[in-house]
Amino acid sequence: MPMSIIKNTAFYALVVVIVVCAVFPFYYAIITSFRTGSAIFTIEYWPTSFSVANYVNVIAAGSFARNLLNSIIVSACVVTLSLLMAVTAAFALSRVRFRGRSLLLLTILSVSMFPQIAVLAGLFEIIRLLGLYNTLGGLIFSYMIFTLPFTVWVLTTFMRDLPVEIEEAAIVDGATPWVIVTRVFLPLMWPALATTGLLAFIAAWNEFLFALTFTSSTETRTVPVTIALFTGSSAHEVPWGIVMAASVIVTVPLVVLVLIFQRKIISGLTAGGVKG
Repeated sequence: MPMSIIKNTAFYALVVVIVVCAVFPFYYAIITSFRTGSAIFTIEYWPTSFSVANYVNVIAAGSFARNLLNSIIVSACVVTLSLLMAVTAAFALSRVRFRGRSLLLLTILSVSMFPQIAVLAGLFEIIRLLGLYNTLGGLIFSYMIFTLPFTVWVLTTFMRDLPVEIEEAAIVDGATPWVIVTRVFLPLMWPALATTGLLAFIAAWNEFLFALTFTSSTETRTVPVTIALFTGSSAHEVPWGIVMAASVIVTVPLVVLVLIFQRKIISGLTAGGVKG
């Protein structure tokens, strides 16, 4: 057998294994969400029963819809603010020459290297002093700490690779820095914006520790905390069907966003600039 066939077979077999490992947990959550009663604890890899009772119970739950809306508001605000601040910061860090530029960029990136638990106590005091405890504003403020450094770093690297001639031509035509950023660079940066924006959205959407610590009422909680509170005194008393249904509802928006922006994401991850 030719070596090329063996390599291709091994490659596709590895791809199948990776896809199965990545997709199977979500698939099993889906089929479990349609089970009720003792059928939930039966190991079956193919759906044998179909019931939407778990989804009805989740939607009918007092605060789940409100918590889902909270997650949407917080994640959308985090992405919007992160991209707006990151684009302007990336322009300064990639195009404006000033002393300490590289050190500043490394400092911004180093902020995201600290684990959340390391900054939890100090951040809690800041949020309490600002009067943001148990508010969506407090969650947005805290989430910016780990989304903004990443977006600034990626957009700075991407903007640095854009041809200088484009900027020089805009300056000759009398464009201001704001016009250069919004009218010249932004249309070229859509792949990078889509990639960083989606990753920031996923990080904010799935965040649990800050949401658990900085909120205390059902009106301000996000869905990860709400799902975690679906508990019982033992494993058999946990409403696993409701938990799986809630998990599927929470995961579907992320899957839809990835499918919508998949081409932009691939371009943002592979393109290092503009070729002309």
